[in-house]
Amino acid sequence: MIYFAVALGGALGALSRFGVGQWLTDSGYAYLHPATFLVNVAGSLFIGLLYVGAERYTLSEPARLGMSAGFLGAFTTFSAFSFQLLTDIQEGQVLRAVLYASATVLFCLISCLFGMELGRSVFD
Repeated sequence: MIYFAVALGGALGALSRFGVGQWLTDSGYAYLHPATFLVNVAGSLFIGLLYVGAERYTLSEPARLGMSAGFLGAFTTFSAFSFQLLTDIQEGQVLRAVLYASATVLFCLISCLFGMELGRSVFD
């Protein structure tokens, strides 16, 4: 049941992210990356709400994982990053949070640069 919930949530999250992207691409401001910004901000808000809601209302594991790992995992990965970073800070793990945030940004930028360079070498 958990796998089905995560798969269903993932499909809905991916479709939602695609829909937001299509809707905002048609706005003429795609060069500002509004879709990514919007889904990352919204995903962070939703995972915070989900965490509290699941705690308060004793949400079943399939429902919780379907919404968090499934929907939000496919909708955005930034929500999970934000939640983990905030949790570290709230638990007093400030050094771990700083290292985690720095490593995440640094490795993502390096990976992006590497991918761009690889693409240029292959496709140019």
